[in-house]
Amino acid sequence: MANQKNKPVEFKLGPVKALLWANETSSGIRHSVTFVRIYRKDDQWQETSSFGRNDLPLLEKVASRAHDYIFQQTGAKQTVS
Repeated sequence: MANQKNKPVEFKLGPVKALLWANETSSGIRHSVTFVRIYRKDDQWQETSSFGRNDLPLLEKVASRAHDYIFQQTGAKQTVS
């Protein structure tokens, strides 16, 4: 189980990924999210935290999925304003 703690949950759409990390704190589990875009350069896969115009709709969707996942994991209730 300790080995699984170190692995992020991943949401991917096209070249855009959200990596969710669960971090144990004295207040319980806190989640952090890293967003990356993957691309090929010289036949090697690379990652960047820079996004172009066409990446933004995908970034929005993976961010929304990450947000929903965190709410499900923490048992928090979403409220509509």
